[in-house]
Amino acid sequence: MPNQLILIAGIVGAIAVLIVGVLVMVAKFWRQVDQGTALIVNKMGNEPHVTFTGMVVYPVINRAETMDISVKTIEIDRRGKEGLICKDNIRADIKVTFFVRVNKESTDVLKVAQAIGCSRASDPRVTAELFNAKFSEALKTVGKNLNFEDLYTKRQQFKDDIIGVIGTDLNGFKLDDCAIDYLEQTPIEALDKDNIMDAEGIRKITDLTVIQNVKTNDLRQKERMEMGSQNLASDEAIFRFDQRRAEAEAKKAREIAVAQAREENEARRIAEDEMKKTLLMRHKNEEEALVANEGKERAILVARQAKEREVAIEIERVKKAQQLEALSRASARSRSSASTRTRSSRARRRRSRTSSGRASSSTRPSPRRKSASRTCACSPTRTATARR
Repeated sequence: MPNQLILIAGIVGAIAVLIVGVLVMVAKFWRQVDQGTALIVNKMGNEPHVTFTGMVVYPVINRAETMDISVKTIEIDRRGKEGLICKDNIRADIKVTFFVRVNKESTDVLKVAQAIGCSRASDPRVTAELFNAKFSEALKTVGKNLNFEDLYTKRQQFKDDIIGVIGTDLNGFKLDDCAIDYLEQTPIEALDKDNIMDAEGIRKITDLTVIQNVKTNDLRQKERMEMGSQNLASDEAIFRFDQRRAEAEAKKAREIAVAQAREENEARRIAEDEMKKTLLMRHKNEEEALVANEGKERAILVARQAKEREVAIEIERVKKAQQLEALSRASARSRSSASTRTRSSRARRRRSRTSSGRASSSTRPSPRRKSASRTCACSPTRTATARR
């Protein structure tokens, strides 16, 4: 039993090693194919194997080649004496681009590889050399069935006819589409007048050109006449319009001038009235100012006279006051002198009394002498009172 387990484990390990080795070999010798490329592998069998994704390529045992199966362009450009001859023998300068590729089928890829080889099939120049004559012949065949004008008016039919004559199967290649890049009439200067077809084309071109030129000239003359007539009618209408506009502008200017003159006269009258009012107001103001000035001068004169009267009165009053003051001073002096005399007389009387008292110890003076002495003593006071 243990021996059987060991044997089974050994077998499983060998199988695992074999599987890992196979996977490593596959990973090492696997060859990937890009888009637009076909891989052709020559094996031990009779027919090569074609793949578009990838496969294992063993060295020495297998031989692998790649082929470009993407779309390639082939241009056919015919101009001048090599231009395309149409059904009406008019040459056309034309440039057509064809889109060709190797058909993505194993049989077609093998057919192309066996016919021209993988490297040559991938070269666009080889492809162009291979199909140039065929495409040119198809272009001539289709162009000869259509007139020159039909090449313009029936471009889609022209293109479909080219594809129909060439066909889509080209020994492994496939024509996807074609495009007309340039199409114009070949200039007469580039044609050969000794060539019967070119001569016929020149005649037709001349006929058509002359007819078209005559029609064009006729249309241009009609255009000039029609335009002249329209211009004349337009000028007349414009002249009448300008005349009416000038009359309207003159009327407008006249009305504006009249209105302006009326407004100016009215403004002048209003200005004169205002000036008269202003003058009257000024005279009135001047009179009022004159009256006011006279009243002011009279008031000033009256005030001056009143002032002078007041000054005179004040002067008189001052004089009177001075006189009174002088009289007061004089009376004061007289009083002072009187008082002085009175004091003197009193002093004399006292002295006399004293002396008389001393002298007349036995006899007294008589009453008569007393009254006389009193009278004499009072006489100065009475004199001052009378003066006052």
